[in-house]
Amino acid sequence: VCHRTLFCTTCTAVQGPGCVDHFTRLGQPRDFEVDTVALERAYFDLQRRLHPDRFARRTPKERALSQQQAVALNEAYETLNDPLRRAAYLLTLAGRSVDIHGTASVADPMLLMEMMELREQLAMAETAEQVGKVAAKADEEVLHCQCEMSKAFAHDDLDKAGHLTTRMKYLTKLAEEARARKARMKRLVP
Repeated sequence: VCHRTLFCTTCTAVQGPGCVDHFTRLGQPRDFEVDTVALERAYFDLQRRLHPDRFARRTPKERALSQQQAVALNEAYETLNDPLRRAAYLLTLAGRSVDIHGTASVADPMLLMEMMELREQLAMAETAEQVGKVAAKADEEVLHCQCEMSKAFAHDDLDKAGHLTTRMKYLTKLAEEARARKARMKRLVP
């Protein structure tokens, strides 16, 4: 991990977070495939070094900078640890925009049809088991998206990576909704 972005090499005072991308901040290669063990190890190492308690006796400026670094570090880790957020971030770094938080309309008619069919299956499901099958199908498709996304990024096919990221967004949301519905159904069963 490049600690020069964190601390002054001369006086070891904490520095501001600066304009460092999440991969650099956590010492990871800029790639969709992330070694989650190495990512977590780097995160906890840096978190320990930047924890605000370590700066309790420092100047107010250093305390504020350590807090800023800690916030930037948390954001970097949360982004890189989540495949959907990581894909969207990689696309952003490449100058592409994918809205994974909004509810923009789906421009791809095939994706729209697929999502409508899955939503209809969820709406028609009457038992927790049927709802669970919809969730499992969505989860399986999310994993398939991740595999295909890895290939797309490896081949620098940003159009395909963008399409897969959008598809994964909707599949992830559907799977979460199905799991929540299944949990509600199980609570209602006497």
